[in-house]
Amino acid sequence: MELNRLLLLTSFLLHIEEGHASPTRLVCDNRLIQKYIGEAKDMEKRAGQCQALPTLSCPVVLPLVDFRLQQWKSKSNETKRQEILCDLALLVGAVAGAQRQVTQECGAMQLSQLYHHASSFLLLLQTFSWEAGPSEPGCSPRSMEQTHVTIIFLTYRQLVQGKLRFFFHDLAKNLCNQGQGGGRNPQCRGR
Repeated sequence: MELNRLLLLTSFLLHIEEGHASPTRLVCDNRLIQKYIGEAKDMEKRAGQCQALPTLSCPVVLPLVDFRLQQWKSKSNETKRQEILCDLALLVGAVAGAQRQVTQECGAMQLSQLYHHASSFLLLLQTFSWEAGPSEPGCSPRSMEQTHVTIIFLTYRQLVQGKLRFFFHDLAKNLCNQGQGGGRNPQCRGR
């Protein structure tokens, strides 16, 4: 199991353009999160185009990833990270559950890609902590049961486009403005 986690993390870091393979670069270069949002939208679109995706006979449990911006802003970055970790862990479990039930080639391929992306973000956030401090114990994210495969992709897109993007934005305020990340766009340095 640990080898699989290491391979996923390595794959994710190799997926990032050379020169951006650090948490600070991921946070400080806004183009990367926009790229991942675009990929999430593309996966959602491709899954919707799969013919005859089955309704899952055993529902999967998905995190409810909506949030109120004012409440989100009032949380510490570590609390936000823990919340996203819980959401991602639940989502990865839901994707794995759906994978066991979907045998149709198109749907199975899209779920495999989603599993890879969601697992990569989960591993990245588990591996790197941007703040020192105690971790909050346990996970109990708000959740819902779902039998429609396309909703799994919608949930992932909403998580990346919402909590994850705002989390990276909040981290960038601290990391990038302190000179640790070289600014929001590394190509503009020295100009």
